[in-house]
Parts: sequence; C-alpha cells; structure tokens
Amino acid sequence: MQRHQHGMSAIGILIVLILVVFAALIGMRVTPAYIEYFAIKKAVTAMSESGELRGASVADVRKAFELRQAIDDWTAVNPQDLEISKNGGDLVISFAYEKKVPLFYNVSLLIDFAGSSNPVATRMRGDQ
Repeated sequence: MQRHQHGMSAIGILIVLILVVFAALIGMRVTPAYIEYFAIKKAVTAMSESGELRGASVADVRKAFELRQAIDDWTAVNPQDLEISKNGGDLVISFAYEKKVPLFYNVSLLIDFAGSSNPVATRMRGDQ
C-alpha cells in the first residue's frame, strides 16, 4: 500500500509566495492614488454640503477648493479641472481625472477616477 503525501510542494509554496508579493506590490503602489481620490472627494462633498458657498460664484468655489488643496496637499485635480453646476438649489461640484501608476519597468496601471458632490451625477458619469 502506497502512502500519498498531502500538502504543498516547495514549488507550490514558491508560486503562492510570488503571487502574494505581486499582489502586495500592486496594493502598495495603488493605495496612495485611492487615498488622494478619497481626500478630493471628501473636500468636494464638504464644500457642497457646508453651505459656505451658497450663492457663491464659480470663482469663489474654485478659490475655496484651492484653499482645501493647499491644506490637504493633493495634485491630481486643480481648481480649473472642476465642473461646477447647480441642480435645483444645490451646488454640484464634479471632477474626473486619470492617474498613471508605475508598477515595474515599463508596466503601468491607468486608473480613471470620477467624483461628484452629488452621488447621482457620479453614477451617471460612470455609465457613459
């Protein structure tokens, strides 16, 4: 009667280890891009909901965004990149940008980000 060995071989462990390292590499490279996106989205939402810009002009909105940008120190979106509109009586601030994340050698990951202070506008933009 032959005994069968159970478990992973050394090659199997090596393959799993390589996959884990590759996933960790991608995660470490992509995480800062998502942190920046969520910071921008939080600033845009806070500006829209705070009421500080009620009745403000487009230039006032861009100036308020520039002040928040100086504090939080992000570079992906500038005040000129904002799309500012009104939906009923509410101020809607939208943005969209691409972020190229270098992984290794000549391999990069391109991520499209889009956000809005109005969640319905973000979903509509993503469907296009």
